[in-house]
Amino acid sequence: MLNRYFSIMVILTALLSGTAGLSTTVQAQQQGEVPGQSLGLSSDSDLWRYVRTGNAGSTQMKNELSAVMIQSEGDNWRAFRNGPLSNVGAFAVMGIIGLLVVFYFIRGKIRIDAGPSGDTILRFGTIDRFAHWLMAGSFVVLGITGLNLLYGRYILLPVIGKDAFAAFTTFGKYAHNYLAFAFMAGLALSFVLWVRHNVPNRLDLEWLKAGGGIFKKGVHPPARKFNAGQKIIFWAVMIGGLSVSLSGIALLFPFQTSMFADTFALLNVIGFNLPTDMTGMQEQQLNQLWHGIVSMALMTMIIAHIYIGSVGMEGAIAAMNTGHVDRNWAKEHHNLWVEEEDQKGSPKPAE
Repeated sequence: MLNRYFSIMVILTALLSGTAGLSTTVQAQQQGEVPGQSLGLSSDSDLWRYVRTGNAGSTQMKNELSAVMIQSEGDNWRAFRNGPLSNVGAFAVMGIIGLLVVFYFIRGKIRIDAGPSGDTILRFGTIDRFAHWLMAGSFVVLGITGLNLLYGRYILLPVIGKDAFAAFTTFGKYAHNYLAFAFMAGLALSFVLWVRHNVPNRLDLEWLKAGGGIFKKGVHPPARKFNAGQKIIFWAVMIGGLSVSLSGIALLFPFQTSMFADTFALLNVIGFNLPTDMTGMQEQQLNQLWHGIVSMALMTMIIAHIYIGSVGMEGAIAAMNTGHVDRNWAKEHHNLWVEEEDQKGSPKPAE
């Protein structure tokens, strides 16, 4: 019997000793120490501060980001995307729509002062209209699908439900990715066709001083084939379209480019002090933000362009529908171009 009690006491003593050792180890780990007092940090706060600031540990994986537990720039990216980008973008798009509605009720539709003549002049040939609609049509789809990524879950999801929203978003993803190349093709073709007509000159200053004649009835500043307003749209679309295309390509083929590091390096030559040592993830985050900023700016401008080219101005939409415009409309808005065409005998562009 004594032997049995002695054995039980030995076992309990051993268990209690092990529990005490475990308690010491747990307490040490809670204070940021590593068992054996080797390679440890002084406290939990030091450890997590080290991790939180994006420092890399060690790993056998080849991916350069695999050793980073927390990529802290992701917080900044998310905060900007869900904050200023989303908020300012929404205000810009809704704001321009609201301004155009007010402008329409105040100014009304810009009519042909002399009235339609019934005689037309060819303004844009088939290749011009093809380039325009290729670029414009793809841009509309890209805009809608892009807006869905920013606002769809807040606006569309509650209306159509989860299943329909998931199907629409999946379709939108593929449409956005593939139609991007159609937009780039239309952009390049439009540049080749129209760049010679969009070189700025002194005549544009007169047009701008007169506000293009859109604010006051009977005012028609002189203009050639493209007036100053159209030139502004042209260069904004060309430059903005190129920029959004480059950032889009970087997003389509992730971790393959270093557009921002290269751009910052060029800017540093002229006195800036921008970071050039960027990880692939940082490049992607900047590409995504820049893609959204430029896209929202283009959408805001194009909404105004669509308004003027459709319901806002009588006779304007025919230029890109049939290619022919009323001669009185052309004389009022592009009088110098009409004179040039009349002097040439109005030869038709290649169909």
